[in-house]
Amino acid sequence: MAALMAAVAAAASTVFATLHLTKPAIPLTRTTHRHLRTIIASSLSSAPSTTPEFNITFAPPKPKLKPKPASESATETPGHDSASELDDQLYIPWIVRDENGNLTLQSTPPARLLHAMGNAETKKKKKKKEKDSKAKPASPTAEPKFSKAARRFYNENFRDPPQRLSKVLAAAGVASRRNSEELIFGGKVTVNGSVCNTPQTRVDPVRDVIYVNGNRLPKKLPPKVYFALNKPKGYICSAGEKETKSVLSLFNDFMNSWDKRNPGLPKPRLFTVGRLDVATTGLLIVTNDGDFAQKLSHPSSKLSKEYIATIDGSVNKRHLITISEGTVVEGVQCAPDIVELLPPQPDLSRPRIRIVVHEGRNHEVRELVKNAGLEIHALKRIRIGGFRLPSDLGIGKHVELKQANLRALGWKS
Repeated sequence: MAALMAAVAAAASTVFATLHLTKPAIPLTRTTHRHLRTIIASSLSSAPSTTPEFNITFAPPKPKLKPKPASESATETPGHDSASELDDQLYIPWIVRDENGNLTLQSTPPARLLHAMGNAETKKKKKKKEKDSKAKPASPTAEPKFSKAARRFYNENFRDPPQRLSKVLAAAGVASRRNSEELIFGGKVTVNGSVCNTPQTRVDPVRDVIYVNGNRLPKKLPPKVYFALNKPKGYICSAGEKETKSVLSLFNDFMNSWDKRNPGLPKPRLFTVGRLDVATTGLLIVTNDGDFAQKLSHPSSKLSKEYIATIDGSVNKRHLITISEGTVVEGVQCAPDIVELLPPQPDLSRPRIRIVVHEGRNHEVRELVKNAGLEIHALKRIRIGGFRLPSDLGIGKHVELKQANLRALGWKS
């Protein structure tokens, strides 16, 4: 046992001298000294003989160096600074038992201790992550805004069904329906990447990708608009003829302010419902709803149209009878519903005839009056169906129709 103690003491003194432990940077207190003796005693407790104790003492602390001027510190070599730092560093010896059961001194902790500390830190991090994951509630999945049944009900009852391609192009303001058909026949329209040459193809602008001349058709179609225009004399109802004025030019202010009033929506393509010749004035319906225009202009609607014809010359009973008997217009026998001579007015020198028709053929009223041997000075339409031209609507002005006005025209939207 004495030989073992002597060997350990010699090894310890050698290690302390090698690791500069004879001049520690900081003094050890009595408590630290007692704790170090306990550690060494516990490390040697596994030995078969009686536990030895080491009485390890240290030299007094190294005196602190005075700070050097900046000029001197700049000239020092970096190797000298690192050496002084090593002298001031305190090393703690580790007395461990090797594989052969012998006690050895080393300056680093045993490998098994380092592994145990690393495993303990890893387990702590895993537990912390598990606690955090349990503490944070799982984000609920975003519920659909509407159920499948609700969406199906909407699609079946409220969503617009697929429409003909030419009709969709006309509603989007690309061109008239006839010109849209010419674009389709010319191969300038593609649907979902394929050229479409059939105007009757059913498409849905929301789901289908439609291109016209390389430009994408907007998914949102413009809203339906309905106007009543007091048409002035000298304007035609068709668009595209530059030599004469068109009634659509009276809506330039409305179209120019469209983007400001309806941001994000494409401009509607307006057209007239039926026609009035260039010399006829009065009530004219303007819209972008093709179904509405087709309904009003079709003969099956049997909407009555009332005109006031101002006549040059005198009008007698024979003229009224001849007009009421009718005449042939475009190969069809047409007769008016009502023919009436209006009472004279002090401010009007010419006689006026009230004529109500329902055929709506081209120049029908003018042909009826001409067949009676009379000459028309002025012709004005004042009523279509149950809607009458507002008396306060100035010439060349328009007013937007309300639902009650549309119902008066026989339209159920």
